[in-house]
Amino acid sequence: MAANFATVERMPSGDASDVGPKGPATQVRRMTDPSGALSFGSPTPADGAALWDLAREAGNLDVNSRYAYLLWCRDFASTSVVARDPQGVLAGFITGYRRPASPDTYFVWQVAVAPGFRRRGLARAMLDHVVHRMRSNGVRYVETTVTPDNKASMRLFESFAEANGADLTRDVLFSERELGSGHEPEVLHRIGPIDGPVNLLDGPLPD
Repeated sequence: MAANFATVERMPSGDASDVGPKGPATQVRRMTDPSGALSFGSPTPADGAALWDLAREAGNLDVNSRYAYLLWCRDFASTSVVARDPQGVLAGFITGYRRPASPDTYFVWQVAVAPGFRRRGLARAMLDHVVHRMRSNGVRYVETTVTPDNKASMRLFESFAEANGADLTRDVLFSERELGSGHEPEVLHRIGPIDGPVNLLDGPLPD
């Protein structure tokens, strides 16, 4: 089934920002280049400082305190994912959570990829991995917010929706007035329902 990208009238012209047992020890390997493979798993508090560094390097994220990333890696590890190279260096991360009021909805908080691992499809591979994991917990919808200038993030979530034959709707979640300080609006992207297995990005990630 082809995805239906339904766009509400208030959408601005631009953007705002595993089957089987799962848990922190789960690792899924995916080739990214001839020299080795990345391993996907859940973060630990020891990764908090590295997540903070990557968020700062991303250039398009609202960077939280280092303390916030340490807490996130402790309390939301099971709903987040990190990618590591064969030497254990952090290549990227996705932080997210299940919405307490809507446990069938997974909200993607932040996506970041280290400079040396960009343009290889890693963000999409991490998104596939973490949503695949969350599907076993009853998740059928994926939400995130994107600012109108963040075209790369919009393409990421559009490609994920299309690959899974799911609708994608957009609406302003928080306006410039609510966010203040010249912040662009945060546009809610909602994908779903996802009723089958997640269509994982297959094969080697391109250079």
